[in-house]
Amino acid sequence: MRLEERDGFTLIEIMVVVLIVGLLMTVLATNVFRRLGGAQADIARLQVSKLSQQLELYKLDNGTYPTSEQGLDALVHEPTTEPRPRRYPDGGYVSSKDLLDPWQVPFKYERPGKNNARSFDLYSFGADGQPGGDGENAEIGNWEVTEPR
Repeated sequence: MRLEERDGFTLIEIMVVVLIVGLLMTVLATNVFRRLGGAQADIARLQVSKLSQQLELYKLDNGTYPTSEQGLDALVHEPTTEPRPRRYPDGGYVSSKDLLDPWQVPFKYERPGKNNARSFDLYSFGADGQPGGDGENAEIGNWEVTEPR
């Protein structure tokens, strides 16, 4: 009498398959998170470009950019300090949520700028919120996305 072969998988076979699937998921997750960080930096560049355009519109309406003291809040609320705007649209130029980078940190604004002495610097410190850095931690500023003025 011969022993019949059993259908199914052994515990070792199942463990090998689980290990292989786990390794594949680790590689996939690593690549996805790396791309996500790059996407957030791209979003920050787009936001810098959009805010720069709104600051240019503010200048067209009022003859000057907001001061450093007035800051980017001048795009949301009409400034009450000098120089006061001559024309200010109802509802402002942007909403307050537009002043946050993808990492939920307010963009930095300096007038005059160190990189754009005749206009302004608008920038984010990147994912780590600190000056300098590489990759997604690098500073993202309007001197990268716009022509010098």
